[in-house]
Amino acid sequence: MFAGGALAAALAAALGAGLVVQVLVFAVVSTALILVVRPLARRSRSQLPALQSGVDALPGREAVVLERVDRNGGRIKLAGEVWSARALDTDDSYEAGSRVHIAEIDGATAVVMG
Repeated sequence: MFAGGALAAALAAALGAGLVVQVLVFAVVSTALILVVRPLARRSRSQLPALQSGVDALPGREAVVLERVDRNGGRIKLAGEVWSARALDTDDSYEAGSRVHIAEIDGATAVVMG
């Protein structure tokens, strides 16, 4: 915003304006740019990112059970990686080869459901 004000002041100097006019042009243009850009920047900062990455992107994805998964644990293949897993519902169990969905990630363990 200050660079825009400086550019406007330089343009005023090139047109023959005096020092006082240059300073006023710099102040007015810089202030106007700040008043326009600040709300836009504040709004974009408060929005959530459109793309999730890392473990935030995993809930809802499908995985294949490698070793039986129950309340005590097991192994799944998720996004090409082997993860430790446990069942979301303590009464459920999933056999090797079955497909499950990721409910959440708890530390390094995927919590799965049918």
